[in-house]
Amino acid sequence: MPAPGLDPAFTSLPLDALADAALSRAKELGAEHADVRVERIRTGDLALHDAHLETSHEDDARGLAVRVVYDGTWGFAAGVELTTEAAARLADDAVAIARASRAVVSERVELAPEPAYRNVTWISSYDVDPFDVPVVDRIALLADWSARLLPADAVSHADAHLRQVHENKYYADSAGTSTMQQRVRLQCQFSVTWLDAETGRFETMRTLAPPVGRGWEWLTGSDYDWDGELTRLPELLAEKAMAPTVESGNYDLVIDPSNLWLTIHESIGHATELDRALGYEANYAGTSFATPDKLQSLQYGSPVMHVTGDRQADHGLASIGWDDEGVAAQTWDLIRDGLFVGYQLDRHIAAATGAERSNGCAFADSPLTVPIQRMANVSLQPAADGLSTEGLISGVDDGIFIVGDKSWSIDMQRYNFQFTGQRFYRIKSGRIAGMLRDVAYQATTTDFWRSMDAVGGPETYVLGGAMNCGKGQPGQTAPVSHGCPSARFRGVRILNTLAEATQ
Repeated sequence: MPAPGLDPAFTSLPLDALADAALSRAKELGAEHADVRVERIRTGDLALHDAHLETSHEDDARGLAVRVVYDGTWGFAAGVELTTEAAARLADDAVAIARASRAVVSERVELAPEPAYRNVTWISSYDVDPFDVPVVDRIALLADWSARLLPADAVSHADAHLRQVHENKYYADSAGTSTMQQRVRLQCQFSVTWLDAETGRFETMRTLAPPVGRGWEWLTGSDYDWDGELTRLPELLAEKAMAPTVESGNYDLVIDPSNLWLTIHESIGHATELDRALGYEANYAGTSFATPDKLQSLQYGSPVMHVTGDRQADHGLASIGWDDEGVAAQTWDLIRDGLFVGYQLDRHIAAATGAERSNGCAFADSPLTVPIQRMANVSLQPAADGLSTEGLISGVDDGIFIVGDKSWSIDMQRYNFQFTGQRFYRIKSGRIAGMLRDVAYQATTTDFWRSMDAVGGPETYVLGGAMNCGKGQPGQTAPVSHGCPSARFRGVRILNTLAEATQ
């Protein structure tokens, strides 16, 4: 199948003329730096309950943003009118905002250097744009799969949700960079609910399929076993409903990638954002315990721990060609041999801390919002000769195997946390010994990662992630992926969530 081309509804816009009008006006007004983004973002959501459509919504957002550095101060303005006159006016507004801000801002903005990239294009890896599939066909697939779940005795209700995004972005700046990008991403989830009508007790079970930087082929191709997972889902729910509740205590854990990605996101991904560590991001979701004085000295985890940041993973939700400051995608180490060695940076933070270059972590979630430092794909690397998941389990005498993500909680320093999951299995003498329920694991970030004594091999590696990572004031959301293998942890505190809730 030929690779998808750029969206003609976007490329037919007067992109170069809009950029020229804004950049020329900003230069005329004396801006030291100026950049322009023109974006079109299509989003679609479908939700079905018991195979019946509840929500069908599509949105098409277009806009133009101009950002400047004037007299060492940020200025930003955005609007939806895509004319050269409007672009020039936005440059006026951005400079005016910078002038007004200069009186109350003490720190001068400098940007780390980045080469110019002229008239370059990047398209994410996908085959079929989901928006090219008629909405009736999308609904029909979800309804058919939901209907397969409902006849099972354990299933009281079945819910389906599909979200798809098609993002086009044009970027140009006063240094000469001009980039064109197109990204597609998709998330599909099914959940089933068991309900005891007499007691009111209920249990749920959800599919494990992660959100992906792929197209409609994710649902119709052979890369994921949707048929097998949907077939097993009612059986797993029935087993969970009848499973015994866990006894609180310390256990060895083997954690599946479908659960561990979220722990990576919260305790490593956010903790290694340098704007948090410096206190720039403190109002919403907090700062970070991983402060700059700990760089190159903090033993974040055990020696088997190797974590990278990247904007290049194939099908990664945070994968790009260039970020929203014109910085090319890169891959770098955050934690190596358990030692904390790197941060995620944008151009301003890089310059302010003496780094030679940003690693491309600036992103705005719409054409009307300002770029802020956002998370790259942050991933725990597998061991080249690592064990299978079964091999990791075989090394546990008394423990729990955890699969799938669910609820979570972490403090404002990204240090004390608690995570639950979709399903839990008791491990006895190296073997699975039935399902458990009401399980949560609790630790500090460093205690948890230092307790990791083995990571699985490449065959256990899965790229998970989220479509809606929140940050900033006003809040923005961003897509991000986290890859990891299965991994084993020793002596982790397990809580019984049912007992905690009733105390």
